[in-house]
Amino acid sequence: MPPAEIAALYLFRPIKREGREWGTAVVTRKTDEGRLRVYTAKYMLIVRGKDRGQAKVELKEVGLSPAEVLAQVMQAAADRTGDTEPPVEVAPGAWYAE
Repeated sequence: MPPAEIAALYLFRPIKREGREWGTAVVTRKTDEGRLRVYTAKYMLIVRGKDRGQAKVELKEVGLSPAEVLAQVMQAAADRTGDTEPPVEVAPGAWYAE
């Protein structure tokens, strides 16, 4: 995915348990129609033991959304999981030079 097409990244709080860390991010990509393609990026990282540093990453397109409702969708996702904090929105420039 070209960095110039990324509209925003939403980072959910990672979960750490039994020497592993699981995390989820939502990546939104601009379309020509003014909507956003929505992807989930999930990872599992081994942080302890002989396999330390090994990871699995998955990126999957999950929907198409109007930009105006995306913040509400992110808050609803946090509410459904019982997370007390909504995901943190990160501008693409925080990871990619603009």
